Amino acid sequence: MKKPSSKIREEIAKLQEQLKHAETREAERIGRIALRAGLGEIEIDESDLQVAFEDLAKRFRGGKTGSSGKERGGASAGQTSANPAGAASSSSSEV
Repeated sequence: MKKPSSKIREEIAKLQEQLKHAETREAERIGRIALRAGLGEIEIDESDLQVAFEDLAKRFRGGKTGSSGKERGGASAGQTSANPAGAASSSSSEV
């Protein structure tokens, strides 16, 4: 028997609420880590920081790093790297 559309809408609303809570937990976790690492004290453009986080995510997913941010218009000419200080650009030290 098929579900009525009202039941499906209720399920979608519940799932959206669960997603919202999960994203909030994840954001708080990442935010706490970033603050402990000292990122709260650095003046950096949000788009540049996002590119650096994307590079970090690629690093831990096993992908290649080195996004310039130009795809999003984030990196300015004259900036040499989107990698955070101390972040390795090679994957040789990864397990």
